[in-house]
Amino acid sequence: MKKLIKFLLKTLPRPLLIRLSFFVRKPLALIYKGTKNECPVCEKQFRKFLAYGYGKTNRDNRLCPNCLSLERHRLLWLWLKAKTDFFTEELNVLHIAPEQPFIKKFKNLNNLNYISADLYSPIVDVKTDIRDMVFADNLFDFVICNHVLEHIDDEQKAMKEILRVLKPGGKAVLQVPIDYSLNETFEDPSIISEKDREKYYGQYDHVRQYGADYPQRLRKAGFNVTEDDFVNSFSEDEKEKYRFDKNEIIYLCRKPE
Repeated sequence: MKKLIKFLLKTLPRPLLIRLSFFVRKPLALIYKGTKNECPVCEKQFRKFLAYGYGKTNRDNRLCPNCLSLERHRLLWLWLKAKTDFFTEELNVLHIAPEQPFIKKFKNLNNLNYISADLYSPIVDVKTDIRDMVFADNLFDFVICNHVLEHIDDEQKAMKEILRVLKPGGKAVLQVPIDYSLNETFEDPSIISEKDREKYYGQYDHVRQYGADYPQRLRKAGFNVTEDDFVNSFSEDEKEKYRFDKNEIIYLCRKPE
């Protein structure tokens, strides 16, 4: 079964995978019903989460069977609640490549003017390229863009586009997969085959492996960056219950006033 799921994830077009996922949630939630693990996004409990990932990043007990949240989504959800005014203030929000656990919940928040955007997704409000977005300057109070930049060839152009559409003082959360054992991000334009990209970057459609210098790359694009180890505000039991990545740092990026 794991091999079949891996094959489908790698071969089926992303828009089709997104549509198919709507039909498997309820059966999976029933199969995995239990109390050991909990998803704070959908507020449901399970005996375990599903395995998820590509190649060497495929790990057990990661994906919520009900809302399809991953560890990064669960941590971000709790961080937004605890550390920001995202759920209370009137905000213009841009969500790039929106994650399924969040879309409906964010759209239902009356305080948000919420716009989702992506170049390929069939469920977004606006089709646009992150390297050349259709939005006006200084438009958004908050931008969310998670696990996207590792897919983008011109990373600095994408970062600067996000900076452009933010209002002065506006905030962005721009998470990426990071290997903290690397002092510097590794990227090599000659690595183009899916096999080699999976070998060196961990996934067949990634174009770099980010290292500990990631916040410096954000600052180079013009952001003021705060590094928040919010995950360490939880007990070890809570980290295990929510199945957090214990090394995850949240990067809060601000556009200078």
